[in-house]
Amino acid sequence: MEGTISMEKIMKRIDSYREELVELQRKLTAIPALGPTNGGQGEFEKAQYLKSYLSGIGFDEIVDYDAPDPSVSCGFRPNFSARIKGHNKGKTIWVMSHLDIVPEGEDKLWDSKPYVIRVDGDKIYGRGVEDNQQGICSSLFAVKALKDEGLTPEYDVALLFVADEETGSKLGIQHILKVDKDIFKKEDIILIPDGGNEDGTMIEVAEKSIVWTKFTTLGKQTHGSRPESGINAHKAAAHLIVKLNSLYQLFPEKDPVFEPPISTFEPTKKEANVPNTNTIPGEDVFYLDSRVLPLYKLEDVLKEMDRMCRETEKEFGVKISYEFPQKEQAAPATPVDAPVVKILQKALKEVYNVEGKPMGIGGGTVAAYIRRVGVPAVVWSRTDETAHQPNECCKISNILGDAKVFAHIFLQK
Repeated sequence: MEGTISMEKIMKRIDSYREELVELQRKLTAIPALGPTNGGQGEFEKAQYLKSYLSGIGFDEIVDYDAPDPSVSCGFRPNFSARIKGHNKGKTIWVMSHLDIVPEGEDKLWDSKPYVIRVDGDKIYGRGVEDNQQGICSSLFAVKALKDEGLTPEYDVALLFVADEETGSKLGIQHILKVDKDIFKKEDIILIPDGGNEDGTMIEVAEKSIVWTKFTTLGKQTHGSRPESGINAHKAAAHLIVKLNSLYQLFPEKDPVFEPPISTFEPTKKEANVPNTNTIPGEDVFYLDSRVLPLYKLEDVLKEMDRMCRETEKEFGVKISYEFPQKEQAAPATPVDAPVVKILQKALKEVYNVEGKPMGIGGGTVAAYIRRVGVPAVVWSRTDETAHQPNECCKISNILGDAKVFAHIFLQK
């Protein structure tokens, strides 16, 4: 009964923060935290503002994990955690958000200024408001509600704010794991509000391996009327594309956690070869985007790709080389019955009245770095997925609702 009363008070308190969270979004959006490869000076100013804001809430401890970076004026990229102490020290509940954003893109595609928020009913528009300021605000206001109601969480709660997520995470979560190998314990609960779906039912627990392969086929250029005097690189490459489709049959297993539940091997980008119709090309370049279920080793997939290349070389008299613009073996999946999944499902049922479903995705997230060190982590939020788009927006009701979900988790025994 006491827990029910506490949650009722917390939820009412969070609802009272509407204007405050709009103002926080206004301040954060006005600080474009762009990494240097995106033409900015990093996250320093945004981090300083957030630290000042957090100090007003009353966190017990703030720890810095700054990553040296001579390409920004302050000389480093800021990473930091803010912790409040709980009744039990057996584990920590972490909520990790990233400070950096992506550029606004073409200004003419926006209906308002990207770095000045526009509020329209339940929606806030502006670059970064969803990715990842929704996560920043929802986790922050969950802790604020506990503090304002004089409640102590069951376990320590730590909010982790990282840099460089949009450009590789080497100066963000990867740096933190390098300088503090013991920051996470296997018992810890780790939530990353940086992805999800509109009704909040998707709990991302796994990712597929990713391989982007660039195939270069070399033949001999000649006149289109004299094919016998050359070697058609385009014809050989087209044959290889069809041949690579057999990867679907060679790696056919299904995993219902993922959507789609299979490994995929799709030809995508095609570079231009000759500019005119009556020349047989001596070089041809195409790309294959492969998303492979974690149950397969990438080395086995690549071995089959290589075999097909050698067979095509022999059949057509060409030379085929390949390289990998991206290659990443999937991290171990978070078990669908892991404690972090169960407590999130419980909170979703009470706050949103939905059934949380553990799912896998074809892309990659920062959760992979945490899973690789043996700690389960999930990616979750209730979001309309407008990240990186013109007119990026988030719903105020989603921020408030997600804050209630986090608060529920913080109070669970």
